[in-house]
Amino acid sequence: MTTPGAALPAPAPAVNPETTQFWAATAAGRLLVKRCQDCEHLIWYPRVICPECSSLRTEWLQVSGRGSIYSYTVNHRGEGAYQGSPPFVLAYVELDEGPRVMTNIVETDDADLAVGLPVEVVFHDTGAGPALPRFRPRRS
Repeated sequence: MTTPGAALPAPAPAVNPETTQFWAATAAGRLLVKRCQDCEHLIWYPRVICPECSSLRTEWLQVSGRGSIYSYTVNHRGEGAYQGSPPFVLAYVELDEGPRVMTNIVETDDADLAVGLPVEVVFHDTGAGPALPRFRPRRS
């Protein structure tokens, strides 16, 4: 039994004008998504335009940071900052509010991973301001 993500790197993300507020919130331990003011669609990955109706009327919404694993894989080889890392989990987490987020699952043994496993967000400091939202099994 191994614990994927035990020594996972936390590379600083590329921050652009569309995502500045998102990354600032991660540094404060908050998870934001965009919501379309016209069709109410929740948007992940944050962007200015709604992919559902093409509206430019979007706003930031803080979400709970709770969800469940929708799909996952244990990676044994990484590239870039992840090259030479121990195995790590790449997953889609379906947030309780609906959007699916690509992320890492941390703080669990690979034998305990399962589709549907309830998870919660944790933030890993990058040392450059923003934090990376990752998910661990729910503790409460």
